[in-house]
Order: sequence, then C-alpha cells, then structure tokens
Amino acid sequence: MQIFEYHPPIEPWLNIVHVDKDIIVIDKQSGLLSNPGRAAHTFDCALTRLQQAYPETLLVHRLDCATSGIMVFARSKKAESHLKTQFQDRQNKKVYIAEVVGHLAEPNGTILAPLMADKENPPYQKVSPLGKSAISHYQVLEQRSDSSLVELTLETGRTHQLRVHMLHLGHPILGDDFYGDEAIVNARPRLCLHATELSIIHPYSGKTLSFTSPHPF
Repeated sequence: MQIFEYHPPIEPWLNIVHVDKDIIVIDKQSGLLSNPGRAAHTFDCALTRLQQAYPETLLVHRLDCATSGIMVFARSKKAESHLKTQFQDRQNKKVYIAEVVGHLAEPNGTILAPLMADKENPPYQKVSPLGKSAISHYQVLEQRSDSSLVELTLETGRTHQLRVHMLHLGHPILGDDFYGDEAIVNARPRLCLHATELSIIHPYSGKTLSFTSPHPF
C-alpha cells in the first residue's frame, strides 16, 4: 500500500479565480487535497480552506492531490446538484496538460482501456477487461528532447484515469510517484499534470462559462 505523506502548500493559501452567489472556482495547487481524508492531518484541503471564508461551500468534483488546476465548488445544495449532474452526464469540458516520457508514435489518438481498482494494492487502479469503461483523448502539443507535452481530454472520469492511461500507452506522466518508476519520480519535482480548462453550465444563468489556467510545465 502506498504511504501517503501530506505536506500541503501554504503559499498561495488559495488562488480564487471566480466567485458569485452560486459557485466558486479556484486554481488548485499541486500537493493540496481537494477534500479531507480520513486521517486528522488531512483536514487541511481546498474545501476546508474555502469554508473558512465561505462556510456554505460544497464539493462538486475532485482533482488528485498532486494534480493542479481548475476546480469548481458550489455554494448551495441546488447548485451542487446541478453541477454534479453535469459531471455525471458529461455536459462539461475538462482539458488537462501533461508532460510525459518520450515521443508518442501518433500526434493524436484515443485511449480505450477499462479501469478498475487494484484490490491488492489500494489505492492503485489498473487496466482490466473487467473494469469500467474509460476513454481519454490526447493531442501532442510539443516534442522535447526526451519528453512530450500533451493535451488530454476526458470522456469519463475514473480515478487516476489519465495517469493509468498514459502508463498503459507507454508514456507515463513525469513526476508520478504512484505509477512511475524511480527515474520517472525523480525526473520532476511534482506530477506534471494540470487541469488547464473547465467549461460548465452555470447552475442558474444557464450560460456556459469557461475557466482556464496556464500550465506550469
């Protein structure tokens, strides 16, 4: 089992991108949990930090602790229900940027690889024909000397989907201390995965809103 050491970043405490009466959008930093874990030392997270200023804040979706980028939170039960339905029905758009090992054979493509929990090694996930459908799309943005910058979009939102899919493709994400070997882990100071764009339908105005955050890679 992976031992989780948690040292949440202090600066910036929160990077709030947008606030209105229904939603809050932040640019989450790498190393900060989206919501509290079971252990007492994991109470400090994006959700509890927001609740200090906006006590009514409700979690809508999650980003892995090591993943940075755009997240949306709700400020009422109605907004929460509306947003969660969008995520479940794939009505929103989620775009990620990752730096991965090596050069991909094709400039773009789709990864169709069902995923399931690796019960012998929680919380790891694995590709399995017995797993749930998982679909990711990739587009190479830049080839570097020994790595590639890729844009990744999700049709499904399985746990660790992009990390496992890129590993399955033979191009693990640099800095991935879950699925990478020692060389991958030491190649970068953090997981090179960033949620660069999120488009949602506003729960009450009905307008499509898009929020972006430049990737740090």
